[in-house]
Amino acid sequence: MTRTDDEPPEWAKERAREMMAGEGGDGETDDAADAATAPEREEERVPDVPAEAVDEAERLTRLAREAESAEPTPEIEAAAEQYRERRDALAAEYGYTVRVRDEDDTLVLYPDEWMDDGTVQLDRVEDTERAVEVSLSGPGDADRYREVAAYNEAVAEAVAEREADVHARTAETFAAFMSNHYVRPVDDATPAMRAEFREEYLVRNGWPTDEQLAAVDESLSVIESVAEHVDDPDAVDDAADAGSSNGDDETA
Repeated sequence: MTRTDDEPPEWAKERAREMMAGEGGDGETDDAADAATAPEREEERVPDVPAEAVDEAERLTRLAREAESAEPTPEIEAAAEQYRERRDALAAEYGYTVRVRDEDDTLVLYPDEWMDDGTVQLDRVEDTERAVEVSLSGPGDADRYREVAAYNEAVAEAVAEREADVHARTAETFAAFMSNHYVRPVDDATPAMRAEFREEYLVRNGWPTDEQLAAVDESLSVIESVAEHVDDPDAVDDAADAGSSNGDDETA
């Protein structure tokens, strides 16, 4: 009769030890390989914030400055603060803190782990390449903002002149939305921008009537249609330059 507490033969125990050692060796090899490649993957992520997020942070910073350069009003101050809040929240999504270095007018994004109570701790800086710097002294969005805002306001005025009041009110709000949030012409809005305006901005910031909400899709179509008959600033400048050139040619 076989006893259940008998030990297995020595050859079986040796085979079991070999199998366990083999399995453990493979696992250790895989772990070592992963550890060896991990630093390379980390190096590929320097800096940790993508370029498009940096561009957006710069744009929002310039928009805040542009708003503050106008005659101060509670509305303008609130708009400037909203730009900065959106910029800071965007950087925070990637674990970064935003600062503007006044001495050389530079927008700087620092990894959060470098910061303590709003100040960079030099003993925490291990790789300076993780920081991002963007000069704010060069040309930016200020001139473009004024051009786009003037165009969008002209479209809103044209809608008010030609269409029903319900469309005019929405056109005015949409013009402000596209100028202030995206610095883009109203007829250059993407489907995502239209959805954001329709579902979020208009409801929260436009004080719409029930009639406006019911007709918002029609209003956006009306705005795009009217915009086809409004010359944007670039087109006006190009036409003027072309006319000047043609006149010179005829004179010659």
